[in-house]
Amino acid sequence: MKFKRIPLLIVLILSLTASNALSQGLDSAGLCTRCKPCEDFYKYVNQIYLEKHPIPPDYSYWGPWSEVFEHNLSILHDILDRAAARAKSGEAPKGSNEQRIGDFYAAALDSVTVERRGIEPLTPEFDRIDQITNTQGLIQEIARLQSLQVEAPFAVGVDQDAKNSERMMLTVWQSGLGLPDRDYYFRPDKHSKELRDAYVKHIQRMLELAGISSKNASTDARSIFSLETILARASMTRVERRNPDSTYHDLSFEALNRLTPDVPWQPYLADIGASNVNDVNIGQPKFMAVVDSLIIHEPLTTWKAYLKWHVVSAFSPALSHAFVDEGFNFDKLLYGSNEQQARWKRSIRSTDRNLGEALGQEYVKTAFPPEAKQRMIAMIENLKEALRSDLTSLSWIGDTTRHRAIEKLEAFQQKVGYPDKWRDYSALTIQPGKYLENIEAARQFEFHRELNKLGKPVDRTEWGMTPPTINAYYDASMNEIVFPAGILQPPFFDFSRDEAFNYGAIGTIIGHEMTHGFDDNGSKYDAKGNLENWWSQSDLKNFKERAKCIIDQFSSYTVQDSIHLTGGQVVGESIADLGGVTLAYAALERSLKGKPRTIIGGFTPEQRFFLGYARQWADNVRPEAERTQVYTDPHPPAYYRVIGPLSNFPPFAEAFGCTEGDKMVRPASERCNIW
Repeated sequence: MKFKRIPLLIVLILSLTASNALSQGLDSAGLCTRCKPCEDFYKYVNQIYLEKHPIPPDYSYWGPWSEVFEHNLSILHDILDRAAARAKSGEAPKGSNEQRIGDFYAAALDSVTVERRGIEPLTPEFDRIDQITNTQGLIQEIARLQSLQVEAPFAVGVDQDAKNSERMMLTVWQSGLGLPDRDYYFRPDKHSKELRDAYVKHIQRMLELAGISSKNASTDARSIFSLETILARASMTRVERRNPDSTYHDLSFEALNRLTPDVPWQPYLADIGASNVNDVNIGQPKFMAVVDSLIIHEPLTTWKAYLKWHVVSAFSPALSHAFVDEGFNFDKLLYGSNEQQARWKRSIRSTDRNLGEALGQEYVKTAFPPEAKQRMIAMIENLKEALRSDLTSLSWIGDTTRHRAIEKLEAFQQKVGYPDKWRDYSALTIQPGKYLENIEAARQFEFHRELNKLGKPVDRTEWGMTPPTINAYYDASMNEIVFPAGILQPPFFDFSRDEAFNYGAIGTIIGHEMTHGFDDNGSKYDAKGNLENWWSQSDLKNFKERAKCIIDQFSSYTVQDSIHLTGGQVVGESIADLGGVTLAYAALERSLKGKPRTIIGGFTPEQRFFLGYARQWADNVRPEAERTQVYTDPHPPAYYRVIGPLSNFPPFAEAFGCTEGDKMVRPASERCNIW
């Protein structure tokens, strides 16, 4: 479990093979001639694309990210079909990664067996829950379910000590809600009230499918929702959780027992296999104090129903079609898709989630040539030099802060493509025809692999994403930027393509992740990845004022009707977007120094840079999914990731001849500028 990972994108983005137009760059034929670049650059670049690429019925989003996702699915489909056939015939050696991914995928595909078994794979878990008779039994079952990654009513995991990045420590975090965010339980608008009503009915239907009578399921559903509402009220908001100082509470067992006197921590830690710890980071003490009270005062019947619900919810995708359909019908209210994805697609995603590096080893052999990695490394070095130059000349920070910032940049680690050391799955057994049990085994393997880090040196070779992932991230405690192979392909990156377009696409992604080291969250960590203030008082004041400019800008955007972006929620990603554009543009200018400014397709290199940046965010999105993103995601919707940073960036206005008064040019008095 990693609590501080800051991914580039939202996880919801799914979708077809990279189009030739995108992989070759962008020419004037793909632009909206009725749109003006200085009025709405997003529409100018993307309107025609959006009109020609409606959202398929089984997707919530559709755009270039979706196209690459679908392209990756086709590669993984071939890999897994071959592995499944070899595992079935016995050609894949037993205990090999090929056998594991082959048998896991085949079991996921085997709908006949899954239908025949129905709820039976979860019966042992339900029996354990039914046998709870006291607090100790309740805590034992909570511990067992957490080993299956059922994080209710709280989550537990291992992470770097935020203030000593060389040490791994146990961390407890708020969790246990069935709706996407704590605010869903309290919003007063009509849509939110209807969603809450639908959620209670959804819980009831799931419990009925699990064999609970309609009358009892109805009573249980209301009790579960009431319990979750109490947990939600005690939970920190997403904006509050952005501040790492507010989620770091390193408590001794004496302090922990004072906070939560009714949680038997020593037996609990023994049950999860972490009895050798001396302290725990409690991310949200108020939340855990409420959990402590609920454990004593909430009836065991409610707790049993609550745990059964979260077990069913966690494993319903691996159960019969009735469970899958019910889950999909509720998800439609949140994401808007009209059809479920094909089973083979869902099975590939499940294999990647549970055996990501075993599958990733095969993926990189097919999809990631060595020359792509070398080109990417060269671009990263150029971006680093651009940031170094920026930090050296930045006027609003003093020399002491400047020195510490450059020191942090110099300490950046980078990972490209895939791990140098692959994960060892030798302790994980995957069985033919046992889909749900295989998921349980994979989750327990991962849970105990994480716990095994306690008391050992930090493994700085480890990755937080699988190689096929179409994403990237910055890890503050590791002080590293990471780019999986999945994202290093057209339209984001093509080592045979025009340099300006590449810098506008993957270059801005590189710069985005680098800037996360200096956003409102990452700037709180030093070169070694420790949570430490390295700013002078005056420089920190300047930084906060500049960050507030971003907060105010994005808070002013209305997405749907009266739904506004929350500037404090998206500030980190929006700082990173502006920083990514700034750094990548500077790196492009460095790379072009002394070279002819070639016109391609009627566009200068600078114009192609901005075209490349905007095109990667072309994104048709269903209103339900957009609403969920606004409420739950730290990233603004794609439209605002274009008009937001570019309207703050004078080189954009210069490239397209925009002037004061144009919508794509923010007034100088309101313009945001940080790095």
